Formats: sequence, C-alpha cells, structure tokens
Amino acid sequence: MAYPTQYRYTKDHQWIDAKDDTGTIGITDYAQNELADVVSVDLPPVGAELAVGKQFASVESVKAESEIDAPVKGKVVEVNNALQTKPELINNDAHGAGWLVKIKLANPSEVNALMDAAAYEAFIAEKKKEASA
Repeated sequence: MAYPTQYRYTKDHQWIDAKDDTGTIGITDYAQNELADVVSVDLPPVGAELAVGKQFASVESVKAESEIDAPVKGKVVEVNNALQTKPELINNDAHGAGWLVKIKLANPSEVNALMDAAAYEAFIAEKKKEASA
C-alpha cells in the first residue's frame, strides 16, 4: 500500500489530510487491515470539539472495537454519514471514501508534528518486523 504523501499520520494509525484550516481524518489502510471487516462506526456530532489524543470515534469490526483518537485539535464540521449504512467503505477505501470526519483545525501547525508518509511507512515496517520476531 502506498500511503498518500500529502497526508500526515499518527502512531495510532490515524491520518489527516490538512488543507488551510480544514482537515479530513480517517484510519490508515494498515489499521483497517488489522481490524478486518468493519461492521459499525460511531462518529461524533457536528460541532464536537476534538482534543489531541482523546477519543472522538470508535470503529467496530468482526475482531474488536477500536477507539479512534484525534491527531490534532479542532471542531467537527462534517461527518461521513455514508459509514452508518456502509461501514465497509473503511475497508474498501481507507484513505478516500472511508474518511471519518472533517474538522476546522484549531492550530493548523499541529499537523506538522505528525509523521509524513515515508516516516509512517518506516514505522509500519518496524511494527511488522517486531510482530514476526
């Protein structure tokens, strides 16, 4: 999987695509693959305030339920309502149609502290190496 180079990534496997003062957040292809078949998604309401590292959503799969933490601070301006009836969009297109929320960034420069695609791919490679050891 080639991770989109314009996105930024967290060690908890979230991504954010930031443009000006808006960011779209989702979980990575690696995360959806680890979860397996996603069966439901619980998203915050529009207007919810996200705090860095605090849970804002959850994704339930046939394997487990995972808490999704905010990579940056901001206010939810849109949620991906399609996930309510088609949670499998996360499995089918984690970096596209499977996005979770769009936020107005409280501090756009926070995104710069996150990993770029190359750093995230190296992080994943290390995790895979540790898991097979």
